[in-house]
Amino acid sequence: MSDFRLEVFYTVAKRLSFTKAASALFITQPAVTKHIHELEQQYDNKLFERKGNKIQLTGAGELLLKHTELLFDIYRNIDFDMNALVQKKEGILHLGASTTVSQYVIAPMLAGFRNKFRGIELNLITGNTEQVEKALLDKEIQLGIIEGRSRHQEISYIEFIRDEIVLVCGKDHPMAKKSELSREMLLENSFVMREQGSGTLEVIDYALKEIGVRAADLKVEIQLGSTESIKSYLMHSDSLAFISVHALTSELQSGLLRIVDVSGLTIERNFYFIHLHGKLDGLSEVFLRYARLFHNLK
Repeated sequence: MSDFRLEVFYTVAKRLSFTKAASALFITQPAVTKHIHELEQQYDNKLFERKGNKIQLTGAGELLLKHTELLFDIYRNIDFDMNALVQKKEGILHLGASTTVSQYVIAPMLAGFRNKFRGIELNLITGNTEQVEKALLDKEIQLGIIEGRSRHQEISYIEFIRDEIVLVCGKDHPMAKKSELSREMLLENSFVMREQGSGTLEVIDYALKEIGVRAADLKVEIQLGSTESIKSYLMHSDSLAFISVHALTSELQSGLLRIVDVSGLTIERNFYFIHLHGKLDGLSEVFLRYARLFHNLK
């Protein structure tokens, strides 16, 4: 329904590259240039300016991007509401999920949703909590699911499901046979930790303070960017790591990893749906309702 020239402008504005926009839209770069030039003539303003080998939005470009994002939101809601009149639910829903959620929690839910709503295409991006929140603020996604909560003032946070983070080591680690670790023993061991910006790291730091320990007090041997790499590292080292129980099912069943209790320490958190303040768009509302029902029936 939208003016294709605005779709071209939006794609260039998000990628800040005429070449990448052409590839994403399956058109030629001269065609992209032509559409942008027509918009600039229509509004009598330059929309992009070149800085060396890069382009950036002008003030007029920033303003047009803001209006274009609002307009596309309206188009999505029109499509959803009109399709709903004939019991059709169609469109593209752009989702974001933090690493733990994406890898270990939502895959069965996504499959179930696609089976039920064939007309809704799902587009999922994955990153740490900080990256998913940024994607939402940049309007690259309509709905996100994250671990932890940073309480960004432009974002609404909706509780989804509970999670527990446990201390884990390899089956041959000296701590594997300990019934419980003391605070002092915790400080004597080396750790594998997630990267900065991870929602898991934020929650761990908060819980450790309850027993008089800071994450900064731990002997961090290495920081890794994914739970899978952390689990593999533990199997070949004498380190410990804090990992979501959702990510440990197969390793605990096979005995390759062991949970180690820490005296006085419990690390629990919620996974959260996030969206920009205001009413959810139609497709996001459908997905949110389905997700809650899916996990209530599990």
